[in-house]
Amino acid sequence: MHFDPSYLPYPSMRYPVYARNGMVASSSPQASAAGLSILQKGGNAVDAAVAAAAALTVVEPTSNGIGSDAFALVWIEREQKLYGLNASGWAPANISIEKVLKVGAGYHNATQSSRPSIGAQAGLRETPNASMPMFGWIPTTVPGAPSAWAELVTRFGALSLAEVVKPAVKYAQEGYPVSANLARMWKRAFEKYRTLYSAPEFEEWFRVFAPEGHAPEAGEIVHFPDHADTLKLIGTSNAEAFYRGELASRIVEDSDAFGGFFSKEDFETYRASWVEPISIDYRGYTVAEIPPNGQGIVALMALNILNKFDLKERESAQAYHLQWEAMKLAFADGLAYVTDPASMCCSYRDFLQADYGTLRAQEIDVLGHAKLYSPRTPPSSGTVYLCTADAQGNMVSYIQSNYMGFGSGIVVRGTGISLQNRGADFSLDPLHPNCLAPRKKTYHTIIPGFLLQDGRALGPFGVMGGYMQPQGHVQVVMNLIDFGLNPQQALDAPRWQWVGGLKFLVERGFRADILTALAGRGHDIEVSEDSTPFGRGQIILRLPNGTLIGGSEGRTDSSIACW
Repeated sequence: MHFDPSYLPYPSMRYPVYARNGMVASSSPQASAAGLSILQKGGNAVDAAVAAAAALTVVEPTSNGIGSDAFALVWIEREQKLYGLNASGWAPANISIEKVLKVGAGYHNATQSSRPSIGAQAGLRETPNASMPMFGWIPTTVPGAPSAWAELVTRFGALSLAEVVKPAVKYAQEGYPVSANLARMWKRAFEKYRTLYSAPEFEEWFRVFAPEGHAPEAGEIVHFPDHADTLKLIGTSNAEAFYRGELASRIVEDSDAFGGFFSKEDFETYRASWVEPISIDYRGYTVAEIPPNGQGIVALMALNILNKFDLKERESAQAYHLQWEAMKLAFADGLAYVTDPASMCCSYRDFLQADYGTLRAQEIDVLGHAKLYSPRTPPSSGTVYLCTADAQGNMVSYIQSNYMGFGSGIVVRGTGISLQNRGADFSLDPLHPNCLAPRKKTYHTIIPGFLLQDGRALGPFGVMGGYMQPQGHVQVVMNLIDFGLNPQQALDAPRWQWVGGLKFLVERGFRADILTALAGRGHDIEVSEDSTPFGRGQIILRLPNGTLIGGSEGRTDSSIACW
């Protein structure tokens, strides 16, 4: 038989999945299986989440790696409490706007591509004459994911980190077959990078990810022996080797060799932080997110505005108009203010006041035209997502990312550690709240979500994809709560995305009459033939009788493993 695994002429149909003892939903069948295997070995939902996350660094390198950042929301049933973990890294202590402008101009201009569309079009992520580079050592920040794994397993896990990463080590050592969507994304990245990555610091990327001079095809077996050794060392040292040992030294050595800014102290003093989740009440449900520097607050701000409207009919121009205007309002504030909390001009909790939502809602021309919005100050007062649940009631919402695809293009020699390029979102305008500064954390796009009702955990949800993420969260929450869709349909429903100004992308499947009506209101609409920009999500909910029900993303290789 001869067929193209990425040729999809017909829409697929998926039903939600039910289980009793445990569930793992991720963007990779191998990663979901890794999490399930840990559950069946006596691990809990936290162990399973870390196992899946570690496996994803191997089986989906197009979106994340050992050098990623991570965030998690963790429900511990015995405590009836939701915990938040911020494992985003900080900029090197030795970096500054002046140094980047001095040493980086010619280098980073040669490796520039298109900026993140929303930030660029809103004029909030760069100055007219200079911007952070997207690739190379300059935009790398200290990776937080290994610290997240250690913190999660040490505080709430039932197994050791060495045991939990074993499935990932096995995939890296023995190899795995590349899936259809992974092959497509890998090829897209390779074609882009071979025109951008000509400097010596990028040679390791090609040695590791394109050893035969091309991206692997679907079904091809790939191996990552260096990656396996690094994962084993992280496991046996409970991540100490990554921050205060051999791996940290090797990262700093490569940084020194290729003009980076890292020092050993940047790693030695870093640790993921436990934080208090933020939330709003949305029509009787609690929607929880991680606080800034993450952009989960943007989703909550949009829902806080939409709370003021009665929305029951999903397929109507009015429903979309209100959602789109609320999203633009939320981003107007989020892009203007969100950064490292220590650098924010006001408390992020002020943006979630019900009265502030009412104030912003009043700016919408409810029956009229699309508008552009400015930020207001309230009154004082490349990514993978997975979720897990176990039979004891524990649940995890977890997200991990190298940011733009493979990230910075930097792979630390001999380790398999691909470093994220999260620092690309810093502004080089010293007056901007998100300006680059030593040991500062940038505005962060990756966000896990969680739903509760009357203090009871309903379950984790998330949609990955840069600035699409809070937009995906809003759509999934509304699909579940306002429009009564099951978890699978809540993910399968056609999505929209604001990309700046008055412009929205929509997926195929939107009704033509609704698009015509929205265009008549002044919205600039483009129907996208590619579903990649609209993110990839997962949902697990627990029913009152304890049964788990899950939905998995149909736009990629996602799967649910359960028992």
